[in-house]
Amino acid sequence: MKLKDLAKEYDKLQKKYGAKELDSIYNGGCAINPEICFVFMNPTGRNIASSKEWKGLKAPWIGTKNIWDLFFKINLLDNDIYEKIRAIKGSEWTEEFAEEVYDNVKKHKYFITNLGKCTQIDARELPNSIYKEYLELFKQEINIVKPKVIILFGNQVSPLC
Repeated sequence: MKLKDLAKEYDKLQKKYGAKELDSIYNGGCAINPEICFVFMNPTGRNIASSKEWKGLKAPWIGTKNIWDLFFKINLLDNDIYEKIRAIKGSEWTEEFAEEVYDNVKKHKYFITNLGKCTQIDARELPNSIYKEYLELFKQEINIVKPKVIILFGNQVSPLC
């Protein structure tokens, strides 16, 4: 099985649990034995890649700023990319710029994903039962990627994984 194969399953769960007008956000970065895998809870509509019109990467944090501050501060993002992220509005990200950012993520050998891929309009808390529906797919994702270290973020993700 490949990551692409999991996307179909994630999309089924998006239809069931996510905002109907938004697409699933999958993952991105170094997908072959990364040094680190960062796992977050679930994406929101703030990620411009969740738009049905977006034809590029469906990866976490596209069009946002705060998480890139963290990656920059821990030396996992080059200065030139970071400055570009800081200089533009989230709505100004292009599909090409998202590729450039995620090429830099790959260069630094990390992978970014969410336990839940059901994109919501906002950052509302989801029931644990929804995350549990994603758990087997998440385990398959981790088995495909084979990260050396996994870092979990979120009060619901850590206890479930």
